[in-house]
Amino acid sequence: MTKIKFGTDGWRAIIAEEYTTDNVARVSAATADWLNERFVNPSVVVGHDCRFAGKLFAETTAKVLASKGVIVKLAKGFVSTPMVSLGVVKEKANLGVVITASHDPPSYNGYKLKGDFGGPLLQADITDVENRIPDRNSVDYTTISIDNLVNEGKIIYVDLEDMYCRHAESKFDLDSIRKSNMNFAYDAMYGAGMNVVKRLLPEARLLHCSDNPGFLGTAPEPIHRNLREFSEMMKNNTLDCGLATDGDADRIGLYDSNGNFIDSHHIILLLIHYLVKYKGMKGKVVTAFSCSVKIGQMCRHYALLQETVQIGFKHIAGKMVAEDILLGGEESGGIATAGHIPERDGIWMGLILFEFMAKSGKSLEALITEVYDIVGAFAFERIDLHIENNKKLKIIESCKLGEFTRFGKYEVERVETTDGFKFFFDSDTWLMIRPSGTEPVLRTYAEANTQDKAFDILAACKSTIL
Repeated sequence: MTKIKFGTDGWRAIIAEEYTTDNVARVSAATADWLNERFVNPSVVVGHDCRFAGKLFAETTAKVLASKGVIVKLAKGFVSTPMVSLGVVKEKANLGVVITASHDPPSYNGYKLKGDFGGPLLQADITDVENRIPDRNSVDYTTISIDNLVNEGKIIYVDLEDMYCRHAESKFDLDSIRKSNMNFAYDAMYGAGMNVVKRLLPEARLLHCSDNPGFLGTAPEPIHRNLREFSEMMKNNTLDCGLATDGDADRIGLYDSNGNFIDSHHIILLLIHYLVKYKGMKGKVVTAFSCSVKIGQMCRHYALLQETVQIGFKHIAGKMVAEDILLGGEESGGIATAGHIPERDGIWMGLILFEFMAKSGKSLEALITEVYDIVGAFAFERIDLHIENNKKLKIIESCKLGEFTRFGKYEVERVETTDGFKFFFDSDTWLMIRPSGTEPVLRTYAEANTQDKAFDILAACKSTIL
């Protein structure tokens, strides 16, 4: 049988190849084993997103867990990852399971584990579950009846969508958003956020908010190359701000009224600015290694502590559980804030920004100008280089040996190695090289004061290392 490994955010595999009901049952058996060892009468919240056969895989999970003595709270219909995480907290469950491959291509599905605190299960526990996965499935789930388990009280259906909406309604001034003179838009990318936004923001202009498990062949990742239709819609209509979320709605993409993509670094800065200056909140800021240096500058401006951690939201979630954290964020669009769960939530971040605009009466462009008045204008770009694995390893070895002292005309002043290699050319300008752990891909990132300069640095990097 296939060896099943959890990556930075769960186990993912191609449907009908490695991602099968048998393999889902193997992971679920290990999960049940872990739960029964840790807790008395354990309970789990289980949900699935909009991907192909999500209900089948969620019900397989529920059957295996319930057959091994775990009470299962099973979501009705598709749900987002943050809905499951919130459900774990509200239902006082010991764990959450989300059947999702997040932003991956439509041929994939996955299995995410959520801790009882409402965020990604911490690494030590994930490793413990992983080590328990049996070589073969021994549970005959095909003979187990969901209806019988429901009648026996071993599976209980829960409405996580309603739970999430009620929670949002209690935390946001949605009337200020709904009654403002601003026009908001939302692209669900055929993902699990669609129904919630329809309910919370009934006047929003919607795109790709229908059932399409194949996502029209496009990976539901909220980055500009996947959102060009949304960008054109923003540009050609009288719309003030556009929110996009990924397949399981935990990542955010954003557009201004001119159809310009607003990256996660700018979103993080906007959120800090609003929460501190406008709402009077405090707390530490934790961001991943690939995030903008401007975040540190913003934190110094507001006298906030700031910490940089390894890439992967589980590293941020661990801090949010243990410390007073105002915001935790990643370059890839996963952001969490105080007052909610320690979990990435694209819709929640969008609501904060819509509320910011509605209450201030200012356009997104004007609010970004306020941010630039504090930290200065900047641009961030990323290019993934698809290269042979041997070549990738050779480049990383050269980075470790300090062989790269300049990239074209850009001379390296210092290097940081928290998670990858960050080459600084001055205090505000840098290049980062980081290998993918699962693909023959080398990720290159650059930050500079203009977009042209960021692209120039990436071009210089490519010509130097290749």
